[in-house]
Amino acid sequence: MSYKIIGKYIKDLDFNIPSTKAFYLLSKDIINYKINIEIKSNRLKQNIIEVLTSLNLTPIKDNFEKIDTKIVFATVIELIDEKIDKKDIEEIILIKVPSEIYEELRNIFVSLFENSGFKEVNISKSVDFKKLYETRKIQ
Repeated sequence: MSYKIIGKYIKDLDFNIPSTKAFYLLSKDIINYKINIEIKSNRLKQNIIEVLTSLNLTPIKDNFEKIDTKIVFATVIELIDEKIDKKDIEEIILIKVPSEIYEELRNIFVSLFENSGFKEVNISKSVDFKKLYETRKIQ
């Protein structure tokens, strides 16, 4: 392993159900919403990088009510190998770190829904970040 996690925290959290109607429709039709994953990074020092992994829920169809649910989970990593190449850093940021923290991030996101009255939140327990990375590279 050419990096180590030196810190993790929730950087930003939006969770707003705008109306009773939105709550009712979402709790009834949560399968009509999809989870979006976004990964960004910021270099803090030469060997310290902040990896931001975001989850948010959006409606699949335009006629479903939009809700504001987004969590940004920050993972601060230290690159151990000083001679690591750009491709390896990209894979650490886009595959390895998200794979390592996803379960914790998912649990926090699901807990928000469950503690807000939603009973059956079905968010995938695992994500193939390598496949996502390769798919995005092709596009």
